[in-house]
Amino acid sequence: MAMNDLSTSLTYLKGVGPYKAGLMSSELGIRTFGDLIEYFPFRYIDRSIVYKPNEVSPGPTEIQVLGVLSEIKLLGHGSKKRLTARLNSNNSTIELIWFKGVKWIQKSINPGDQVIAFGRISNFNGNLSISHPDLESINSFKKNDFSGMYPVYSSNEKLSSSGLNSKGLAKLIAELLNNIGDHQFDWLPESIVKNKNWPSRTIALKEMHYPKNPKRLSIARERLAFEEVFLDQLVFAYKRKSHLASHKGFIFSKLRPNFNNFYKNILPFELTNAQKNVIKDIRENAASGLHMNRLIQGDVGSGKTLVAFMSILMAIDNGHQAAMMAPTEILAQQHYSSLTPWAEKLGINISLLTGSVKKSARKIIFKNLASGDINILVGTHALIEDPVIFKNLGIAIIDEQHKFGVAQRAKLRKKNNPAPHILVMTATPIPRTLAMSIYGDLDLSIIDELPPGRKSIKTVQRTDHNRLQVWGFIKNEIIKGRQIYIVYPLIEESEKLDFKDLMDGYESIIRDFPRPDFEISIVHGRMKSEDKQWEMQRFINGETQIMVSTTVIEVGVDVPNASVMIIENAEKFGLSQLHQLRGRVGRGGEKSYCILITGDKLSDNGKIRIDTLCKTNDGFQIANVDMKLRGPGEVMGTRQSGSLDYKIANIIEDGELIEWSRKIAESIVLNDPKLEKKDNEKLRQRFSEYSRHKIAWGSVA
Repeated sequence: MAMNDLSTSLTYLKGVGPYKAGLMSSELGIRTFGDLIEYFPFRYIDRSIVYKPNEVSPGPTEIQVLGVLSEIKLLGHGSKKRLTARLNSNNSTIELIWFKGVKWIQKSINPGDQVIAFGRISNFNGNLSISHPDLESINSFKKNDFSGMYPVYSSNEKLSSSGLNSKGLAKLIAELLNNIGDHQFDWLPESIVKNKNWPSRTIALKEMHYPKNPKRLSIARERLAFEEVFLDQLVFAYKRKSHLASHKGFIFSKLRPNFNNFYKNILPFELTNAQKNVIKDIRENAASGLHMNRLIQGDVGSGKTLVAFMSILMAIDNGHQAAMMAPTEILAQQHYSSLTPWAEKLGINISLLTGSVKKSARKIIFKNLASGDINILVGTHALIEDPVIFKNLGIAIIDEQHKFGVAQRAKLRKKNNPAPHILVMTATPIPRTLAMSIYGDLDLSIIDELPPGRKSIKTVQRTDHNRLQVWGFIKNEIIKGRQIYIVYPLIEESEKLDFKDLMDGYESIIRDFPRPDFEISIVHGRMKSEDKQWEMQRFINGETQIMVSTTVIEVGVDVPNASVMIIENAEKFGLSQLHQLRGRVGRGGEKSYCILITGDKLSDNGKIRIDTLCKTNDGFQIANVDMKLRGPGEVMGTRQSGSLDYKIANIIEDGELIEWSRKIAESIVLNDPKLEKKDNEKLRQRFSEYSRHKIAWGSVA
């Protein structure tokens, strides 16, 4: 039969039926012909090479071994139960061992069976063995076409006991592949397919399951991966177009007196090329009459605040006010302190609004804001409270935007009508391809250079055995007039234990660095906000030489005199968090250091994290390693669905493909927004199904 309707329930596939269909639905999420045909192998076997037991040796590669089964035994009891068998050929033997699904496997094998065993060869007490090998009867092996690569599918014991192991799934998928028609599946525009010289979709699907060679597999995978990312990038392109069509933006055409004066006469150093490029992007946005919705990514110390200030000056030069919202009082205060000297030189009024501002002072701020006397308002979420009314808000800047909820960001946008231009910033480096997949509806600018004067931070690993040496180094730095951070981990699941570690460490540091020679600050989450602020301010003012804290100082504390960051139990921190903490030092002109104190034994991932941080200061390189270790969903703080939930595409490996798909999507939306051209007819139908709940088609004309 021709299986052209891939929405057909699996119940109707030969060899399935209601029970197996229910199992596949509950265990694998596979419900239709289309779901099954896109259940791709997780690895392949080169079935053209078969060894005999006397020809193999232990190694990491999985191989095929031919022999005859004998001595099949069920041994042990309970959790120690195992099934063993011998695979014999030419007076040599290999032991086969199974620890799971032993009853089902025992029923399916018999002494005298000639089989191909697939697995990794191990050496245990001088004897060769394979744990949990896949078995294929020699007759089945000869009957099938094994001239190429053979698929292996993920399964489990429940599925395998009903014949839905890898081989069972392969048989069902082969049935589908042999009967699907070609014409209904090709929805990509022909111009794209020809550009890449890709095969048809049906051939690509067949090659994904039964490729003749690695090159053909790679081409098939590229086509199908493009389809996945292209659909998402098309959604993002329509969202950007819809946003621009429905949101007119203020026009910032003037660049004087403030912008030009600041750039020519006040700016104390030359902008980096990356900063210049981002400012150019913002200027073009703000001069176009279209609403700006832009994400600025920049590593720690890359100069995002300066770019934000110059964007603010564009707004002020054109008669508008500006707002900058930060997630914490510490960070808001830091921004206010950074911007104030520049604003004062230009005669621009700037105010700070946080939760700790007293009622009498708030009233004055509200009055001056509504009258337009305040040009710039910096603050926390207090900025979005109802009494905060701007006279003419032209640009809103949101720092560390991922720490605000959607509703909070929307409230800031509604502080003016039409909405102010939106500039969101993050100091957490995100791989570009991940940013395009998560924030694809935003325009993206990246600051990937450090300003002149920012010195690289020397990072080293030490263990508890080196503590006296580390303490001696700290004392020398303090004698030079420098300040020190000592940070302890705080993990929610063991907060009491971590708090004890922090306090024990603090007591030890007080003993080793006694008054009056040394003054020490301590900051942690159990302190009152005002106490925390007081302790931090003492450190900022240089009244204390050592700051002992949890990760509360990860973002926002800027002390140029601090030259050493010590991170206790560094293996407990994520890679991105370690990099953020390290960024608290190296902010002045002095050589700075980060010392990672770890246990003697590290996990494989822990070792990679520590080694990576010691080798590089590049936040984007670190972010790529972090994403490889944790996956894109975990990097963003949650396992997300949608654009991160690809079957084939890999955000880490398919960067160029994602970038190209974004360009193609933008071109199509610009030149054929209704997808009415002949080349886009099938794309329109497929995209309409995909984006039914994501795109308001009436807004993209």
